[in-house]
Amino acid sequence: MYAYIPARDLARARQFYEAKIGLRPKEVREGGVVYEFGKGTACFLYLSPNAGTSQASQAFWSVEDVDGLIVKLKAKGVVFEDYDLPGQKSPQGAITAGGAKAAWFKDSEGNIMALIEEV
Repeated sequence: MYAYIPARDLARARQFYEAKIGLRPKEVREGGVVYEFGKGTACFLYLSPNAGTSQASQAFWSVEDVDGLIVKLKAKGVVFEDYDLPGQKSPQGAITAGGAKAAWFKDSEGNIMALIEEV
């Protein structure tokens, strides 16, 4: 899967994803930045006036320890959303339901992003 992540301010978004989330650019091209992940997945962070307008998750990162990442990312200033969803909530705020544990945060542009762990 290849995700497109819109940004109203590309410099601000890069600061968020690189300093707070820890992503490293694979390629900087006209209009945006490519970040690569495991197993051939990637995303393109690009300039768009429509950033932050979707009320749905833009992308999910499949991770091994949602709660551990919540702690690490909160320490870097990432603010997680507190949704009232069915399921069991961990002390860190992740919701477990339907065979997965998930947590959501908004990036610097207002896009909803998520971490998900199979359980």
